[in-house]
Amino acid sequence: MSRFFTFIAVAFSLLAGIHYYLWVRLIRDPRWTPAWSRAGGTLLALLAMSVPISLILGRGAGDLRRGLVWTGYVWLGVMFLLLMVIVSTDLLRLVVALGRRLAAAQPVDAQRRALLARATAAVSGILVAGLAATALRSVRKPVEVRKVGVRLARLPPQQDGFRIVQLTDIHVGPTIGRSFVEEIVAHANALAPDLIAITGDLVDGAVAHLASAIEPLRKLRAPHGVFFVTGNHEYFSDAEAWATELNRIGIRVLRNERVSIGNESAGFDLAGVDDRSAVHYGGPAPQSALTQAIGNRNPDRELVLLAHQPRTFLDAQPFGVGLQLSGHTHGGQIWPFNFIVRLQQPFVAGLHRRGNSQIYVSRGTGYWGPPMRLGAPAEITEIRLESGSAAG
Repeated sequence: MSRFFTFIAVAFSLLAGIHYYLWVRLIRDPRWTPAWSRAGGTLLALLAMSVPISLILGRGAGDLRRGLVWTGYVWLGVMFLLLMVIVSTDLLRLVVALGRRLAAAQPVDAQRRALLARATAAVSGILVAGLAATALRSVRKPVEVRKVGVRLARLPPQQDGFRIVQLTDIHVGPTIGRSFVEEIVAHANALAPDLIAITGDLVDGAVAHLASAIEPLRKLRAPHGVFFVTGNHEYFSDAEAWATELNRIGIRVLRNERVSIGNESAGFDLAGVDDRSAVHYGGPAPQSALTQAIGNRNPDRELVLLAHQPRTFLDAQPFGVGLQLSGHTHGGQIWPFNFIVRLQQPFVAGLHRRGNSQIYVSRGTGYWGPPMRLGAPAEITEIRLESGSAAG
């Protein structure tokens, strides 16, 4: 509990600090008229409060909640873009100021500083409005299908061409509903895959509120089955209840276990582990989860592992994993957040190899928080397994 309160305190302090910085650069420094300054400051304060309100109300249901949540989440994305743009202009201003100092130039007078601050605020606002509009349009477009070939050394020739459709990070909840799920199901089924894997963060809310929205997943079809592993967001919404609900609608939830795909002589192993955050909710530690799922398997069989977070790959390599399918990162979702994600996850998006093991990290099928994507489009991934050496 103390860890939770520490996180909340840090998050609120960071939120307050960012909005203070935006107030300084967009309202105080430009020296607008008193009326405009009061209006801008009030609006900024209300928008700041909309973020935590949205995060709280987003766990429930109702039209009023949905409207408030949309406001807060859109502002969260705009706020991030504003922060990035204004920090960039401040760095540029710092370089110019150092250059002027080295050149012993005359200091800029107060009136000129105010004009420059107004110009910077106006240009920043116009630029961010354009970026935000582009990012909002991105999530309204049909989700693209990304096809990826992966060569696996131990895959039997009989399984060459085996196709897995990966869905991940759909985040059904306050801004993503049943219609989007129906669209995703139609796209996935149209690909006629051999197997469908959902690698976590399916929902943002309780079963009582979202069971109807995810019901279309019942219609997913693949000869070798539909499988699911938990993401960190399932643990915010009672992962056990969601595991029960998904099993009820015909989706096999892999809880630190593996299944055989195909027969013993011409198949491969599919394993799935709970998200790393499960350890904070009474589940096993990541290493123990891997041991439970794949610790005593036949090392001659190929192994595909479903694990929500890419950093599980670092623990999974010694177990002889041929391919890990992950999500979690959203590919950064809003550029340049991908550079920040890289500080916490070893891989942000795409196919990567270390030794004889490979990992594919999807950019995600939905989005979290801001209904925006910039430089990281959503995807439904079709993984085509190829028999042969993974080298070269």
